[in-house]
Amino acid sequence: MIENAISRFTETSGFPHIQLKAVLFDMDGVLFNSMPYHADAWHKVMERHGLHLSREEAYMHEGRTGAGTINIVYRRQHGTDAPAELIERIYAEKSVEFGTHPEPLPMPGAWEILQKVKAAGLIPVLVTGSGQHSLLNRLNQSFPGIFRREHMVTAYDVKYGKPHPEPYLMGLQKAGVKADEAIVIENAPIGVKAGVAAGIFTIAVNTGPLDAQVLLDAGANVLFPSMQALYDNWEKLNIALKKQP
Repeated sequence: MIENAISRFTETSGFPHIQLKAVLFDMDGVLFNSMPYHADAWHKVMERHGLHLSREEAYMHEGRTGAGTINIVYRRQHGTDAPAELIERIYAEKSVEFGTHPEPLPMPGAWEILQKVKAAGLIPVLVTGSGQHSLLNRLNQSFPGIFRREHMVTAYDVKYGKPHPEPYLMGLQKAGVKADEAIVIENAPIGVKAGVAAGIFTIAVNTGPLDAQVLLDAGANVLFPSMQALYDNWEKLNIALKKQP
């Protein structure tokens, strides 16, 4: 499965091979099991302002900037973008609401994968649409010594959020690598689209409630049912990459 996926990618991308130097990680739903809390916070705060976003739909917007998510819902109901001050207020309230939930735990398998990445001398890069300071601070607590600030792309670094390729293109730039020298690990359809649009081999992990086909339809090159499953296949992935011509 993995070898075939890599072969299809190189054939369609025009790259002769993937010379892996960096791994670009999404955060929510990949490193932390935080998406149920985000979905609940979005739903509650949006309803407070008369905007309708179900918890289920929140998963479809996972990876967007907060402003992007708010504008999609606001345009749907009002036919225009939300006022800047309303966006700021809703996102601030959403951050507070998110903070009322228990501390999200690391995804099973995430720490083990990060250890493999570091041991192999690869550059771990964070590419998240989140601006939650609590989660960004928690990175160093849960994954000490893994991520350097200069190798992080957050909602505050980009003009265009996912599914635009800018976040992952910026991740490549910060790591000093090219698209054929990296892989993306994502759990959201919008994030998958961003990785694919950036021309990077994109692995999807289906850690949420969405049908797996949604991630494949978004363009994922290969799909695993969890981060633990990806870890269990990590050596197979490395062997497949080394077997390339």
